[in-house]
Amino acid sequence: MAFNLPDLPYAHDALAGHGMSAETFEFHHDLHHKAYVDNGNKLIAGTEWENAALEDIITGTYQAGAVAQNGIFNNASQHWNHMQFWEMMGPNGGSMPSQLEAAITDSFGSVDAFKTAFCAAGAGQFGAGWCWLVKNADGGLEVTKTENGVNPLCFGQTALLGCDVWEHSYYIDFRNKRPGYLSNFVDKLVNWENVASRM
Repeated sequence: MAFNLPDLPYAHDALAGHGMSAETFEFHHDLHHKAYVDNGNKLIAGTEWENAALEDIITGTYQAGAVAQNGIFNNASQHWNHMQFWEMMGPNGGSMPSQLEAAITDSFGSVDAFKTAFCAAGAGQFGAGWCWLVKNADGGLEVTKTENGVNPLCFGQTALLGCDVWEHSYYIDFRNKRPGYLSNFVDKLVNWENVASRM
């Protein structure tokens, strides 16, 4: 099925007071995400993937260990990643629901330990990519990182939280300070209700 650029679930300037400016959203959502949608639609036209579900396109075109994934995968996966990313943030993320807090504490020892591991994964991802909090098939939680557009769907995992560490995600507001962007993300930008709903 055709890719469609979703509207942001909040105004472009809704997170400006939390460290993500309207200008970042204008570039990141309106230009970068739109490019994945437009390019993806061109690439799937007339192929076996033209009417497939987005998740099926991602898992069906992923090539484990490939030096460079094919164009359909790259655009489909980045489209999916960004749709999750917008929803995982919000101006009123609030406190972490008790069920999620208990699961994180059980897996990492504490919420602070999880945040440290999550930020370290994102800061340690060489080049472009993502860091994730995932739920594995056995129900356990794990922090992972992926290169470029690769996401947890490729490994049969459930994405609970993801943070984009491509430079276009943070350079306007944080310049080259990726660690600062990551710590701000987990402390001020995450919609913990949304994360909990993915459990």
